[in-house]
Amino acid sequence: MANIGEVFGAASAVVKGMGITFKEMMQPTVTENYPDEPPKLQERFRGVHELQRDENGLEKCVACFLCAAACPSNCIYIEAAENTEKVRISGGERYAQVYNIDYNRCIFCGFCVEACPTDAITHGHGFEVASYNTSTLVKRKEDMLVKIPVGAKPPVIADSVEAGAH
Repeated sequence: MANIGEVFGAASAVVKGMGITFKEMMQPTVTENYPDEPPKLQERFRGVHELQRDENGLEKCVACFLCAAACPSNCIYIEAAENTEKVRISGGERYAQVYNIDYNRCIFCGFCVEACPTDAITHGHGFEVASYNTSTLVKRKEDMLVKIPVGAKPPVIADSVEAGAH
């Protein structure tokens, strides 16, 4: 048999829970008109990843592979290439020639953002990634790179160097 203290403890917990319920019922309903108005997201919201650039317009990613190593779902694929004097893509010795994130597998944990020593990868506020075709959920570097800042010199890319040499 339950003693009288347990019965009163359980009853007081129910009364307390119902009090919170009734108090919330009296509050006005908050409705977001999402398709018609932009959603109000918290600053810490983890949305679609963005690859950042430095103030000169160069990519911050130096292809260190720490983000891919930290990813528990193994959804990041990187291929590194070397920077040269003629072809300068990032500020480091290497840059990510291929940088893919498979959103079929990504769990938006943020470990890749925390692991990045150059703050090259961040979470943006994009959240509309749903698709009926899973092949469109593999985002490439070109999809995630932020635009070149106004006034910054664009990076020198191999095709434009070779085109100028001919």
